[in-house]
Amino acid sequence: MLVGSVVKRVAIVGGVRIPFARAYSAYATSGTQDMLTAAFRALVERFRLQGERLGDVAAGAVIKHSRDYSLVRECVLSSGLDPHTPGLDMQRACGTSLEAAIDIANKITLGQIEVGIAGGTDSISDAPIVYPRSYQQLLLASYRGQTAWQRLAPWFGLRAKHFKPVLPAVVEPRTGLSMGQSTELMAKQWHITRAEQDQLAYDSHVKAASAWRTGFYDDLVVPYLGLKTDNNVRSDTTLEKLARLRPSFATDGTLTAGNSTPLTDGASAVLLATPEWAAKRGLPVLAYLSHGKAWAVDFVAGKDGLLMAPTYAVPAMLRDAGLTLQDFDYYEIHEAFAAQVLCTLKAWESADYCRDVLGLPAALGSIDRAKLNVKGGSVALGHPFAATGTRIVATLAKLLAADASAKRGLISVCTAGGMGVSAILER
Repeated sequence: MLVGSVVKRVAIVGGVRIPFARAYSAYATSGTQDMLTAAFRALVERFRLQGERLGDVAAGAVIKHSRDYSLVRECVLSSGLDPHTPGLDMQRACGTSLEAAIDIANKITLGQIEVGIAGGTDSISDAPIVYPRSYQQLLLASYRGQTAWQRLAPWFGLRAKHFKPVLPAVVEPRTGLSMGQSTELMAKQWHITRAEQDQLAYDSHVKAASAWRTGFYDDLVVPYLGLKTDNNVRSDTTLEKLARLRPSFATDGTLTAGNSTPLTDGASAVLLATPEWAAKRGLPVLAYLSHGKAWAVDFVAGKDGLLMAPTYAVPAMLRDAGLTLQDFDYYEIHEAFAAQVLCTLKAWESADYCRDVLGLPAALGSIDRAKLNVKGGSVALGHPFAATGTRIVATLAKLLAADASAKRGLISVCTAGGMGVSAILER
């Protein structure tokens, strides 16, 4: 019987990713197809899937070249899997790979497939640079010409402005605001201070550095292009250093380069299956994906903050599962910005917001901060947009598998476009 978005007992066998790298650093000459292929190959090798035909592979990238119209299928063909394995391109901004995991889990639940891979990748370093639409129209007009004159005539309209590239930007088309500018508005609405944001960012780096130092990520991350660890983690950061950084999105703002996610390149993937499929191959099950939920908010009309959709998605998912916000041993809340996490937590603690906006009888309440992003979050580890979801799934699955007293963990990911994706993992 369907429960929420996903039936219980969809096994998470494991996950692998390449180190996340700050944009224009270690992967400056690599692209999304290269990185996702590396993650897939590592997963195939880890779980001895060479030559195996899987039911489906779903993944995606937020930033894609036109040549990557069939990105995932191309990566599958280079992964070592049986070439009869299909590939599906998906995109839900920063929630892409979590959505892909839910999609694969749903197909397993419905009996369509036994096993599949979910993943994601993004490269800021290899972002497509295009030229103005007027130049495109000139080229197409010339291409359509039937005679030599018709092909030549459009070129008389060529101007210097046509050679000025249009650089990609993380800006909402409906509002013209960047994600950082939108989050500044949220921080002001919820009275989130600079000190609170810097503290969360500091904690993220400390936890991530400790996780790397103690070997937690050793079996979750494979070296790529000479990089062995996430190169954004700052083990030597301090609150004093963070406090000295200038605002990034508004002169009087509170968001800085230190308490926001860095532009990042990377890729990640997870293997999901029926418990029976895993058992036949002698593969341990780390955890089970039991519920998932996606939501969207009306940020265009100003009724909601751009990144507040998880405040809706999570309580809707909790209703499906018959759980409360406090019924979790671990919370993985994507740190798009420290302010976004703090706004979300404050909203769930607000009786007025939960009643008037979410339609709940009472506040969802607070969470134990000691259980939040215990191995570091996106501020420290980095955030290759489409790769973050399965990075979190693999991390949380390992945490649950290693903690005999733990029962379940919550995932919450905000995305561009005013959307959010959430999921529950159980032992």
